[in-house]
This record gives sequence, C-alpha cells and structure tokens, in this order.
Amino acid sequence: MVWLRRTTHYLFIVVVAVNSTLLTINAGDYIFYTDWAWTSFVVFSVSQSTMLVVGAIYYMLFTGVPGTATYYATIMTIYTWVAKGAWFALGYPYDLIVTPVWIPSAMLLDLTYWATRRNKHAAIIIGGTLVGLSLPIFNMINLLLVRDPLEMAFKYPRPTLPPYMTPIEPQVGKFYNSPVALGSGAGAVLSVPIAALGAKLNTWTYRWMA
Repeated sequence: MVWLRRTTHYLFIVVVAVNSTLLTINAGDYIFYTDWAWTSFVVFSVSQSTMLVVGAIYYMLFTGVPGTATYYATIMTIYTWVAKGAWFALGYPYDLIVTPVWIPSAMLLDLTYWATRRNKHAAIIIGGTLVGLSLPIFNMINLLLVRDPLEMAFKYPRPTLPPYMTPIEPQVGKFYNSPVALGSGAGAVLSVPIAALGAKLNTWTYRWMA
C-alpha cells in the first residue's frame, strides 16, 4: 500500500497547488485586488496565507526535509505565472494578475522547522504565525510595484465581472486605516489552526492508506 499512500500524498499536493492558483486568479486580479484595494487586501492576505500554509506544512511534514515548503511555494508561483500567460494570450496585460509573494513566507516556515530540529508543533505554531504575519507585508510591497493598477482595471475589466462588482474608487481608510496590520493580524491567528489542519491531514492520510 506504499504506492497508494504516496500517490494520495502527491495528488493532494497537486490539488492544493492548483487550487491556490485558481484562488489567485479569482482574488488576485486588478478588479478584486486593486479596485477594491484596502477592503479586499485583508481577504486576499488571509486566503493566500492559509492556502500557502496548509499545503506547505503538509508537504514539508510528508518529506520531513526543511526547504520543502519553499519548493511548494515555488510550484504555486510557477503555476500562477503560467496562468498569467493564458490571460496575456487573451489580450490582457501580463501583470493583470498580481502574483502573490509566497516564497519568503514559506522560507520562514522552513527555517522554523529547521531551527526547532524538525519539531512539528513548533512548525505549526511559530511557522504558521510567521507565515500569516509576513505574507501581507510582502504582498503590499508587491502591490505597490504594479503599473498603474486602477487605470488598468478600468481599461481591462474582467469579462465575467458581475454587475455588483463594478470598479469603484478605493475607499482608503473607510473601514480601517492599515490593511497590512489587519491582514497580518488576521493571517497570524488563522494560519495556525490551518497549519494544524495540514499537519493532521498528513496523519490521516497515513491512517487511511495503512
């Protein structure tokens, strides 16, 4: 049953990586990520940090090798850049989809696992917290580097955009003053239980395939 167990593991890894890419395409284009800038930034930050941590910790604990989380984040990044190419082929600018900066946060998770001598619980608590805290910071830097995001959003609207999500001017400070701080706080809290879920899925897979 070893082959079945490993197949299940790798299938789960591919599914999560692909889903993370789809999540990015749906929540990471100009309409959601920029027009609705500070309101959606927290949602985007939490969704991306939890999606990263569940797959990264699953993959890392599966191999038991520090560095695997970074490898997983690299896979997610490559998938998303390929998907960006598909949008480019449809006539949209190549930076219509804002690719999240997953890799540095995954490196922090790997570093935690390595520094605590492969302690699973430390990886869940400390690593999960670091991922949630750091990802919004890296992504805000990423967003600031995007070329004329609001202008591009109006010039290249999504064809599937529902009427109630018509582009609007960002209401900066209307709901809260620091989307990075709120995103980091929410991400740090939610990434820990999601990391624990990823670790538990690893255990469950071994039991199911035994």
